[in-house]
Order: sequence, then structure tokens, then C-alpha cells
Amino acid sequence: MHLIIAEKHIAAKRIANILSPKKLKKVRVSGVDTYEFGSEEDKKVFIGLSGHIVKLDFPKAYNNWQKVESKDLIDAEIVTASTQVKIVSALKKLGKQATKVTIATDYDREGELIGVEALDILKNVNSEIEFDRVHYSAITPKEIEQAFGNPTKIDFNLADAGHSRQVIDLVWGASLTRFISLAAGRLGNMFLSVGRVQSPTLALIVEREKERDVFIPKPYWELSANLRTGKGEEFKVEHKTKRFWKKEEVDEILKKIGDTATVSSVNTSTKTDKPPTPFNTTEFISAASSIGFTAANAMRIAESLYMNGFISYPRTDNTVYPESIDLRAQIEVFSKGPFKEYAKKLLQKKELKPTRGKKETTDHPPIYPASLAKKSELNEQEWKVYELVVRRFFATFAEPAQWQTIRARFDIDSEEFKANGARLIVPGWRWYYHYNAPEDRLLPELKEGEKLEVLDKIIEDKETKPPGRYGQGRLIRIMEELGLGTKATRHEIISKLYSRAYIHGNPLQPTKTAYAVVEALEKFAPTISKHDMTSKLEADMDRIAEGQIPEDEVLNESREMLFSIFEELEENKDNVSEALRAGLREDKIIGNCPNCGSNLMVMRSRKGSRFIGCEGYPDCNFALPLPRGGKIIVTDKTCEDHDLYHVTIINSGKRPWKLGCPHCNFEEWQKAQEEEKKNNNGKIKPKKITDISGIGKVTAGKLEDAGVSEVDDLIEVDAFELAKTTNIPVKKIRNWQDAIA
Repeated sequence: MHLIIAEKHIAAKRIANILSPKKLKKVRVSGVDTYEFGSEEDKKVFIGLSGHIVKLDFPKAYNNWQKVESKDLIDAEIVTASTQVKIVSALKKLGKQATKVTIATDYDREGELIGVEALDILKNVNSEIEFDRVHYSAITPKEIEQAFGNPTKIDFNLADAGHSRQVIDLVWGASLTRFISLAAGRLGNMFLSVGRVQSPTLALIVEREKERDVFIPKPYWELSANLRTGKGEEFKVEHKTKRFWKKEEVDEILKKIGDTATVSSVNTSTKTDKPPTPFNTTEFISAASSIGFTAANAMRIAESLYMNGFISYPRTDNTVYPESIDLRAQIEVFSKGPFKEYAKKLLQKKELKPTRGKKETTDHPPIYPASLAKKSELNEQEWKVYELVVRRFFATFAEPAQWQTIRARFDIDSEEFKANGARLIVPGWRWYYHYNAPEDRLLPELKEGEKLEVLDKIIEDKETKPPGRYGQGRLIRIMEELGLGTKATRHEIISKLYSRAYIHGNPLQPTKTAYAVVEALEKFAPTISKHDMTSKLEADMDRIAEGQIPEDEVLNESREMLFSIFEELEENKDNVSEALRAGLREDKIIGNCPNCGSNLMVMRSRKGSRFIGCEGYPDCNFALPLPRGGKIIVTDKTCEDHDLYHVTIINSGKRPWKLGCPHCNFEEWQKAQEEEKKNNNGKIKPKKITDISGIGKVTAGKLEDAGVSEVDDLIEVDAFELAKTTNIPVKKIRNWQDAIA
């Protein structure tokens, strides 16, 4: 039996369908779906993993934070634990029967390691099993058939590079997180996460925010005028001095200029706008970010499109199409369907010469559309990402765009004003790829010496602005430049910063907790907050992949770095603790109490529930409720009515809940309760079935099986019919209905 292992279930099923000469047979093995075809002598079985099916961890004895010193984790034994028991069991069962295994996981560090993890499990039950590897960049018939027709060897160096990353990130993350959390007194779900890549990335965001904090706006003035031609066409011109730093200067000019302007010069030229380069992961995330996708969401959707065969592998550094891709044939795929107009125009070209980026690698091509998708096959978000990839692909073969630019100068009583215009005269690649295109800036037809009427003169008071916060796309570009993380992990790092309540919003804004952690690290263990250390380790992991150095050498170097960091931390343990606790306290302040003026703080009751309470307690009992779950982020936006900071609640896997001003929120809730009482004759209608007295989870399950899942369903249902279906007494059902009617 020949066993084929893919990284995900969907990939295994799709590859099996491509390779099978007839209908597949689905077989459950240890509770896992597998797909097979062929005779008993020549049977092929396909199984999908769930990414990593094992994980690295420390022995259980190290889990006690109070008894095991953080530093002890650096040299602690590392064990492997199964994360997917059913899949591991299925592999063992199939491994005993298999004579050969083909690893068909994604071709990168993680994919190679995932494949080797599965192979190790098989070799434990069948040491004689033969194995090989297939590489592909798109799950399409052509790519898969070619890959399986040309199997290669497993790259154990590449897998070692992936394994070293796991070990380094575990040891650094666990030891530093434990030390910092204990120093801050933040345990349990409230622990403070510190990481080899995460912390330098957070430091970048905090540093940018500090630049904004210390920025002092400088006032300046702009002078412009609205002109009208003899034909009645109106347009705006600006004084040649873009910014006046002294008000008296602009006032003097305003007094001087009259009501007639003369066109002193008109220069027309053409500007070439080069087509974009092919998408690699960073460029793709940046483009997706510009049309409203978060980095994590863009990659999640791209991964789904890849697994379903619509686009090529989305984790790539390459910006040069390899010669192995028949580019004309790939464009011909789109000669029917919604993109046929664009494809047919490109196919008219005698030579298809795509643009080339600066990065060329041999593992995967740039991201390109692998097959034609119908709009009905994808949801709205998937279609937007797919269309982005298709249009970028087309644009790389297109001609440059051409802009006509106009540079006009005007004289108003010896003061020079200017206006610049531009219009797209040859769409070129912008016809294919319309995203973020600059708009035409049109000027009327002007001639030198022409007299124009000055309609009005405008002075605008302005201030210089602080440097902008980083958007996700921009931050990922910087991370790439500094060697922070990899194409596969950078978006995950940003997601982790969100989930840890270190940042919020987009552009990214750090919380006071982020300030506290970064400032403590920068002051007492600066190595963790700088990119140099992690960039060095990233480069070393690349050298492992290339077979230049053994994994153990890099792991030992990593541990030595960490020991030196702990020397700094332990010398300053009390200072670290003090700095963190002071910063974390600041992150809990909501504003001033309206009753006594003391600080309103996020607090916990003795039973563990959260609320906003007054520091003046017990003399002042003012309090506001907070939601039970989620992480609380206190933003810098304040309520005009109550002068309290707005609050956002972060729940894993859900969109942030912008609660807003907690005082306003509480008042709105009170009004809603009163309104509901009025509408229900003084009774408040329950929102969920389980809010009704006497209905627990088990009973709610019975009702749901009978088609009653909402409160309104229970009101309308026939009590006798429901009693027959659920075996719940009619009297009990009627009592529930009376209570909520």
C-alpha cells in the first residue's frame, strides 16, 4: 500500500481526486477520513493532517510557575506531545500496512517539518517503510500530476530549520513570559506575553507612538486663490510658498494681491507609470491591507483559495515568474468568464514579457491565479482576494500607463501662484489593476499671458502632524526589512499582539500595557526589544536550511543569548517589577469619578467579576458594570459627556467590541431595560431560551431538536405538539409560555 500524506484534509481530498482514475472510496481510519483507489496490490491511500500533529513542550514538572524558576526553562528537557490523537492513531495503523509513503505537505520550513513529524510516527511502527517527497505550488491537475511524476527527496535540513524555530520560540517565549508575568503579578489568563519576534515588533509600534506623544504641532498658514477663466471655468491655485511659518508674512501678501491673475507659464509633459511586480507574500498582504483586509484575514483567505486550487502557494518571497510556468497558457485559462476581456487583450500581444521584482527564489513562484473561479463558488471576501490576485497577475504583463502632466504658474501682483494637473492618457496596466489609482487632476486649457479673474483668496490655519501610526501592511514590510519573523509568521505575530491586548485599532495603537512591557525590557534587558538578536537567529536558521551549520549549534547559541539576558533581568528584578506594575496600573484608569473626583479603575470583585470602581471606596460607592468575558482595552478616545476613556473588548476569534464610554453604555442599557418593561407589562422578555427559569442546557437541546431555538419560537409553538416531540409535560411548557408572553 502506498500512503500519501498532505498537510490538510482538504488538500488530501483534492489531490486524491486529481490522481484517481475513477471515483474515490472514502474510508474511516481511527475516526479520520481517508481516500483510496486502486487494487489491493496497488492501493493508494490519502490522508490529510491538521498542520502540526505534535507539539513541543516542557515536562509537566516545569508547569508550576511558583516552584520552577523562569531561568530553569532555558536548559530544560523538551518533549513531544501529540495534539491530534486520532490522526496519530490513523497514521500508526496505516503505517503498519504501508510499504511506501509520499510526503505531499506544503513546500516550506513548516511543511517540511510537518511531513517529517508524520514520517517519524510511521517509522516508529514500520522502520522499513520507503519514503519520498513531492513539491508543488498549486493544487491543480497539471501541477499535481507533474509533482507525483517527479518525486524527490525529503529535505531534512529544511525540517531542522523549522524545528529549531519551534525550540527557540518555545524556550524564549516560555522563560521570558514567565519572568515578566511573575514580576508584574499578572498570572493566569492575564499573563504578559514576551517573545523573540513579538517583543521587537511591539517595540517598533511603541517607539512610533512615543514619537507621536512627544510631537509638538507647529502652526503654519497656506495661501490659495480661486480663479475663473473667460469661459467661466473655475479652479484653485496655491502660493509658491507651500507653508508660511509667520502669520504676518501671509497677511502682507494678502493685502498686496488684487483681483486679476496672469498665466505666466504652462508646461505640459508626459509621465510614465511602470506596471507593478508580481505578488510575493509581503506585497500581497500590503495590497490586501490597502483594500481593507487585515494581514491575518488576507492570509487565511489566500490559504483557502490555495487549498481549493484557485491560486498558487501564498507563502513565497519570489517576485519573478519561473520559466517552468507557461504564462500564455495560464492567461488563456481566463479567456472565458468574468476576466475574458482582459485576458483576450493580453493574448493579442506577440510577446508576453512580465515585470520582474528584486527577489528571485526557487522554492515557489510569485502568487498567481492557478485556475478560473466562478463568483458563485466563493464568498464575497474570497472573491475580492481572488480578483486582487488575478488583476495583479494581468497587470504584470501590461504596458506602462501614461499620464499627461501640466505645470502652470500664475502672477498675481508679482506674487507667484501655481497649479499642477494630471490626467491618464494611456491606461496601460491600470486598466487591469484599478486599485488605489490616483484621480485625474484636471485644469482648464490655459495660454501664457491669459488674464484670469481672482474670485477669492483663502488663508488656511494648519498645524504640522505627528508621524502616522503603522498600518498592518506597512509594519510587515518593516519586519521583512529588519529580518523579524518570516513570510509565514509575520501576520501571525501581529494577530498575537492583538489577542494579548498589546495593540488595538488599525493603524496599530499600543496600549499602556504595551508601553509598560517595552519600556521595562528596553531599560533592563534591551536585547529582547531590539531586532538585531532575532535577525541573527533568523539568518542562522536560513543557514541550517542550506546545510551550512547544524541545528544544535544554533540552539546552543540561542540559549547562551538567553542566559545573558536573564543576567540583566535578575540583577534588576525589583526595578522590572516596579516599572511593570506602575505601567499596568495606568492601563486600568478609565477617568475621574463624577462623584468624588478620584480615579475610576477597572477592578475585580471578590468573586472575580469585573467592574469599574472608584478608588475612593469605601467613602465613594460609584461603580459601572463591565462585560464578563474578553480582554479590556482602554483607548485614548474620551467621551464628551462624561470625560471617560472609551473601552474596547477583545474576544478571541471575534471582532473587537467597541463598547465606547462605559457610563453612556450603562445609561443606554438602563433605558433599554425600562423600554422592555413597558413593552412587556413590567416583565423583561428573556433574550435566550436558557434565560427562562427551568430551562438548562439539556432541556434547551431537546427544544432545539424539536425546532425551538429562540424565545419567539417557544411563544408561538403548540404546547401539545411540543410535548409529544420532547416528552416535556404540557403544563411545564405552558408555564414557560405564560412567563414570557
